[in-house]
Amino acid sequence: MLLETINRYYSWALIAILFLNLSQRKIPNSTKKRFATIYLASILLLFEVGVVTIITRGWNHNWAWPLLALCIGLLYALRKRALPFTLHCTECGAKLEFNRIIGGDENICTACYNKAHPEETSIEEPIELEQTEDLWTAADTVDQIDWEVWEPTEVCVLTFLFEGNKVLLIDKKTGLGKGLVNAPGGHIEADETADQAAAREFEEETGITVNDLSLRGTLNFQFKDGLRLRGYVYFADSYTGEMKETDEARPFWIETDQIPYEKMWEDDRYWLPQAIEGKRFNASFIFDDQLMLSKEILFSEEE
Repeated sequence: MLLETINRYYSWALIAILFLNLSQRKIPNSTKKRFATIYLASILLLFEVGVVTIITRGWNHNWAWPLLALCIGLLYALRKRALPFTLHCTECGAKLEFNRIIGGDENICTACYNKAHPEETSIEEPIELEQTEDLWTAADTVDQIDWEVWEPTEVCVLTFLFEGNKVLLIDKKTGLGKGLVNAPGGHIEADETADQAAAREFEEETGITVNDLSLRGTLNFQFKDGLRLRGYVYFADSYTGEMKETDEARPFWIETDQIPYEKMWEDDRYWLPQAIEGKRFNASFIFDDQLMLSKEILFSEEE
């Protein structure tokens, strides 16, 4: 009777897992957990097939025990793929919301997710833009743009590595800002967090692996040619590896009081010194090529 009862209701459990899989598709960054539900469904299906075989062939129902042991063994062997779920945030320990339990491969709460993904908007409903791209391009001063609805066409990261009173900078060889001094950085790739991009770009340009990244501020750039760029600025004071010149950059150490602002993007001189002193910032700029036309910088004390 027990196997008949299991067989009667087992299909509903399988259907519930498949519906769960469909729900996970609506949650960003849930690839691993979607595959996990498929693994679970496959193991359940194996058990269901075994139960049906035992019943239809009239075998001794005790054969269900080794079948159950086999499925449990498979579940244990595939536990890292089939059981990635957790009830609490792996970063801060807070209890996760239901959607974060069944989705979100990082197993972190909304607050920690937003901190790790500053490049993503948290706006749930689309904002109706009040300014066209042409108006943004025509703007000569930052107060002519509503930065709340302004959206970047490109998102990138910059990372400043400090060692004592020195900071690591680069002579940039390629891309935007070629010929200028800057911090290592570049674009955020798909399926990559901002801090992951910061670490990757730093290593690609200098050969050094940075640790303990700290987000210090945000830079918004509207260029007269239409480029709209948002940059996230990170600081780090721990690293491994040896510095080396690459095809993209020539890295060098320099005292913080000798930073060559005259060879850098013009905006750097207005926010970098205060950031080095410990302030956080949110800044917006209008540029015509490498000429800064207008700026607005808001500073706050370090949290």
